[in-house]
Amino acid sequence: MNYLLPERLDRLAREYALGTLAGPARRRFERLLRQTPVAKLAVGAWQERLAGLAGTVPAMQPSESVWRALEQRLFTSRAAPEGPLQWLRGLLSARALGGVLAGAFVCALLLRLQPGLIGMEPQSEVLPQSYVGLLLDAAGKPTVLASSKRHGRVMTVKLLQPVDIPAGSVAQLWALPADGSAAFPVGVVPGSGTASVALADTSEKLFFKVSRLAVSIEAAPAKPGDKPSRDFVLSGHCVKLW
Repeated sequence: MNYLLPERLDRLAREYALGTLAGPARRRFERLLRQTPVAKLAVGAWQERLAGLAGTVPAMQPSESVWRALEQRLFTSRAAPEGPLQWLRGLLSARALGGVLAGAFVCALLLRLQPGLIGMEPQSEVLPQSYVGLLLDAAGKPTVLASSKRHGRVMTVKLLQPVDIPAGSVAQLWALPADGSAAFPVGVVPGSGTASVALADTSEKLFFKVSRLAVSIEAAPAKPGDKPSRDFVLSGHCVKLW
């Protein structure tokens, strides 16, 4: 099998960067990484792309009760083993497990929000160039995923948890330019589920200079030129995936 075909190498590199390439396939790809500079460059490019989206996810610390339950399952009341096996207890310490859980959370979130990143969309081997926003609520919980192809005119909005929208009001999505200029309306976000929002122009023209997306509760859908009348209830980074 020729692993250096561009589409195949791109797919393997993104799966390796996400940590989803496992078993013999991972070992074969790691041998390729040691021998082929172009494979290293492909992995580095995907790691850089994914860092932007993963960086929007807040750090999460499991509670003390979770640590205690893990330690009770992993380490019985018997005396800790000495000698050659002592290193295993340190390896499975609460601090080490914290890193594993945090990494697993970010990876699981990425897989849930963007299945196309690992080839779960069989019609395309290459991830479409897209603008992606992950909006968090006041508690830091991921609430809305907004994504649109770079030259598309539709934004897909997926609710990761319900949004409480008072009767007679709407959840208005806004784009916030990086230069600090006035926010402009994008569309209306549903209270739950998934919706498609028609854009006034292509994503490239609308979001090229946008660094954040946000949602406010408004009395009616905003029109071009309108400004948010209330505080934002959701906000998050808008990143380019290419």
